[in-house]
Amino acid sequence: MSDEKEFDVVFLGATGFTGQLLVEYVYNRYGLTSDLKWAIAGRNQNKLESVARNVAGDDADSIPLIVTDSNSESSVTDLAQRTRVVCTTVGPYAMYGNELVKACAINGTHYCDLTGEVQWMRRMIDLYETTAQSTGAKIVHTCGFDSIPSDLGVHFAQAEMQKNHGTYAREVKCRIGETKGGMSGGTVASMMNMMEEMKTDPSLRGLLADPYSLNPVNTPPGTDKQDQMGASYDHDFRQWTAPFVMAAINTRVVRRSNALMNFIYGADFKYTESMAVGDGPAGYLKAMAIAGASVLMGLVSAFDPTRALAKPMLPAPGEGPSRETIEAGFFNIELFAKGVNKDGNAASVKVKVTGDKDPGYGATCKMLAESAICLAQDELETEGGVWTPSTAMGDVLIKRLQENAGMTFECLAVVPALDN
Repeated sequence: MSDEKEFDVVFLGATGFTGQLLVEYVYNRYGLTSDLKWAIAGRNQNKLESVARNVAGDDADSIPLIVTDSNSESSVTDLAQRTRVVCTTVGPYAMYGNELVKACAINGTHYCDLTGEVQWMRRMIDLYETTAQSTGAKIVHTCGFDSIPSDLGVHFAQAEMQKNHGTYAREVKCRIGETKGGMSGGTVASMMNMMEEMKTDPSLRGLLADPYSLNPVNTPPGTDKQDQMGASYDHDFRQWTAPFVMAAINTRVVRRSNALMNFIYGADFKYTESMAVGDGPAGYLKAMAIAGASVLMGLVSAFDPTRALAKPMLPAPGEGPSRETIEAGFFNIELFAKGVNKDGNAASVKVKVTGDKDPGYGATCKMLAESAICLAQDELETEGGVWTPSTAMGDVLIKRLQENAGMTFECLAVVPALDN
């Protein structure tokens, strides 16, 4: 990528709720006089000016502002040609991301986002991966709470397996532990839009149900099945587990990572993700309650009348939790990786990934910002294409997140594998 671009990173969607948090983080962490050349972009000049004033005060005039229409081919082409990386929070991405990904792929501009829309990611892979490979553009989706802790968590766990056992794990279990945060209006809007898409294209149901829907075309499926729907006891964690709403995204991203690395973890690599909710009768009852709520949420969102009734009770796009909720939030995730070492004996490790802010906002904006800056400034081995966070940035991004973004990646134990 040429260094002659006007900017290293342009943050698109700066006037939205998450976008403003993102700009605030970048300004506080990197300022305006560092080696990072950045700008903010959005549809409305006045709103951009307001964000700059709120974030930077007297320095507001030093933040470059770009008025951009994400659905205009000429507008996003101009944007892509001015910067090394476009980092966008403008969702639902299936509605507002098509022209932007196309422009970045064509112009060799790196790209990252917060999407959790599996059907849209599949579409972008099919349409623009070959173009991105030819221009050198790195297109990286899911650079927030979905799916960085899961994808980089598996990457870290597998590195620990190699270091301690000289082998890769053939199975990794990811269990979401104690977590505190608010619901995202953007996430709700993306989910509702996905349901609307399924009305006009019923084939999406099959795509969304496919555990390997994001894998490269013509790669063989593995042995993973449908994501967990009910309560289940996990003997490795000695806890009851319940469905995790983001598993439908994260599991497919992790499996794509393995496929993009030529199945380095094995063609039969297994990955599951759920919530760990405790042991004993209390844990069982909690798991059952969460499972029931998950089924109910799916039914409500699947039908027009119930979806219409639910919308007013859910956060709208651009809305989010209070500052106090964001600052008080956190997440704790543990991953158990197990396999067989070079001597044929059972081998396993347990690792932990944590974040120090609300996962959907405070932590997510830091993950996305560091992903964008990593793509812009760090030496990465990957060429152009549509990548996952771990395959595009791997250890380099883990280092950034630990140094700058309040995240930790820690090996808890190297233990014998336990039998289920």
